[in-house]
Amino acid sequence: MSVDLRTRYLGLELAHPIVASASPLTGSIDSLKRLQDAGIAAVVLKSLFEEQIEHEEMSAHNLMEYGTELSPEAQGFFPEMKYSTGPDSYLQLIAEAKRALRVPVIASLNGYTPGGWTSMARKFQEAGADAIELNVYFLAASVEDTSAEVEQRYVKLVESVTKQVSIPVAVKVAPYFSAMANMAARLAGAGARGLVLFNRFLQPDILLDELEVAPHLVLSTSDELRLALRWIAILRGRVDASLAATGGAHTPEDVLKLLLAGADCVMLASSLLMRGPNHIGALVKGIEAWMSEREYTSVAQMKGSLSQQSCPDPDAFERANYMKALRSYTSEFA
Repeated sequence: MSVDLRTRYLGLELAHPIVASASPLTGSIDSLKRLQDAGIAAVVLKSLFEEQIEHEEMSAHNLMEYGTELSPEAQGFFPEMKYSTGPDSYLQLIAEAKRALRVPVIASLNGYTPGGWTSMARKFQEAGADAIELNVYFLAASVEDTSAEVEQRYVKLVESVTKQVSIPVAVKVAPYFSAMANMAARLAGAGARGLVLFNRFLQPDILLDELEVAPHLVLSTSDELRLALRWIAILRGRVDASLAATGGAHTPEDVLKLLLAGADCVMLASSLLMRGPNHIGALVKGIEAWMSEREYTSVAQMKGSLSQQSCPDPDAFERANYMKALRSYTSEFA
């Protein structure tokens, strides 16, 4: 039985739902080619950070200003000069990836404040990106920050990026909003064509021997899958945006669960870093075999069939599921 694995994400047609998320594997042309040869459906390039853009712009500004204090005439020598700054190497990566690859290329812009740096999105489009993933990485650590202010910052940031471009923009968000469904709808209303659930923040650690705080990178496991699964199931059919799952997909079963919940695609980083690009083929074959065995003819037919709106027990995604889990758990110590 033939199974149609095609899916649509951000209006882009993908051969199947497996997408390479932003990671060290998507930072060079050679690595991107290996992912394509292994069968990836689309790639999200490594992220360009707001700090990188602003640092380069400030360096260029300081260079232009150097020595002007020595001469009054120099102060007005470049009064209206416009100069091009920004990480040219990233724009070159986009352009080279578009020439080298047949699959969609999604550029990634990582930031947390509205500002002039968001104009880089337009340069991404001009370089040939098929879409943009806006990775919003912001930790509200100040006691002065209110939830309303944080949410509005997200919305303004999305608006500032989507107004720059005509290509679709997806927003990679954190799971920490107190009203996630409302926030998802607001982001879609601000112009986001897709939501990537969820941003997996790196957590610091304390080194006991050195008495230092250090960054700590831990790759995901399948146990982390359920957070994205729950919210994708809840949001499916309720927000006007594509839904991508990221964080915790390692096996064909993981991918299938997310598709049944309503994901349009599943993004991988940790599983590819652990197992290499050839893992893509194993995932695709496993998905196809499971669907064929159960007589699904297409991903489109299966996608979202167990979302909250479609499943027989919608309460399973909310508080009722919490109570059932507590009642069903057993332990020799309980």
